[in-house]
Amino acid sequence: MFRLSLGLLLALATPAPQHLSTITVRAPKATLVLQVARTERERELGLMSVTKLAPHTGMLFVFGQDAPVEFWMKDTLIPLDMVFIGADGRVRTIASDVPVVPPNTPDDAIPRRAASAKYVIELAAGEAARDGLATGTVLVGL
Repeated sequence: MFRLSLGLLLALATPAPQHLSTITVRAPKATLVLQVARTERERELGLMSVTKLAPHTGMLFVFGQDAPVEFWMKDTLIPLDMVFIGADGRVRTIASDVPVVPPNTPDDAIPRRAASAKYVIELAAGEAARDGLATGTVLVGL
């Protein structure tokens, strides 16, 4: 009879972080290395299952046009900063320290963060401020 350890079963049941191409973006106090999520599926998976982000790393979500977008923290395991950016590379708004939601939270009860954006960057909570990001900041390299 074949037996799997509990650890192996959990590893098999947990989705792996995405392996996407990266881009470097210049912020006022750091160079950010960001995985690029361009497709609907890549954006949907986002940073699910990620348990830690190194300093100055995260994910860049790219949308087809500058328009209203909405983000939530479903199945996200770490608190994040969400940086909403216009097509001109200018930061429009930052949702700082967005908390993790308990896994049993119904979808309609998960808080959303929304703004008009062409790009959204997700970083570990507190990273946006450490990297000098604020409303009006222009990012180079998008």
